[in-house]
Amino acid sequence: MDKDLLLLGVDGGGTRCRARLSSDHGNVLAEAVAGPANLRLGLERSFGAVIDAATQCLRDAALSRSEMSRIVACLALAGASEPDYAAAAEGREHPFHRIVMTTDAHAACIGAHGGRDGGIIIAGTGTIGWAMVQDKIHRIGGWGLPISDEGSGAWLGGELLRRVLWARDGRVPWTPLLRSAFADFRDDPHAILDWIAAAQPNDLGSYAPRIVAHAAEQDAAAVELMSIAAGHIDALAARLVDCGADRLSLMGGLARPLQPWLAPETQAHLVEPAGDALAGALALARRAAGELTRAA
Repeated sequence: MDKDLLLLGVDGGGTRCRARLSSDHGNVLAEAVAGPANLRLGLERSFGAVIDAATQCLRDAALSRSEMSRIVACLALAGASEPDYAAAAEGREHPFHRIVMTTDAHAACIGAHGGRDGGIIIAGTGTIGWAMVQDKIHRIGGWGLPISDEGSGAWLGGELLRRVLWARDGRVPWTPLLRSAFADFRDDPHAILDWIAAAQPNDLGSYAPRIVAHAAEQDAAAVELMSIAAGHIDALAARLVDCGADRLSLMGGLARPLQPWLAPETQAHLVEPAGDALAGALALARRAAGELTRAA
């Protein structure tokens, strides 16, 4: 590997973009967090978050922004599993020496299992199942809201507000969680409609911590939502196991809160991830840097 190169791993989702900068020897120099980087939010917003995180890393490593041209970056971004989004991102101008585009799920799978066969389920703002088995990739779900991402933080937020309207209509009983969420809109159902028409996944996902907290207090609506969300994760897990992934790692911001709600059949296949998506992204960046050196 060229001794002048730096490596950057980026994990960009619907709520935040994390970055980790390392030397060519693998020494971590800095880490940073920026805003959402899901490609579905638009190239400008996604790459803006990536550049923001990279700039923070360089600053914290006492390097100037001009050093961006030394970086081989793996951008592991939500939305990159869709060919059109990935192609647009790969063709976008950037300040790095080279970029490798992949999905956040692919990088997470490599990080979780150290490049060995296995599967992951990301339960964060969105959800997706991903497995690598005998050099074959299996992708389950993760098609984005409103058609997919069941069991995610964004899905939970949407389902919560649905139940608020049900309670307002007298279709289900009020609970402290539902009253709390309705109060956010001054008990006005029309305000919910106005808000949700423009809400992004991270906006909906902001309700997830409140749902988790109320579920711990046995709020009936929160318990129902967590149970249904876990059922969706169980379905992803079952399909990944059918694809040959016996080892599964649950990752993402909702991983810990959801795990106790999962079925015993799912729990039996869970293993702690060896590393995170940033570790996987850095491994892919290192591979790309090595290819550059060999081609020189």
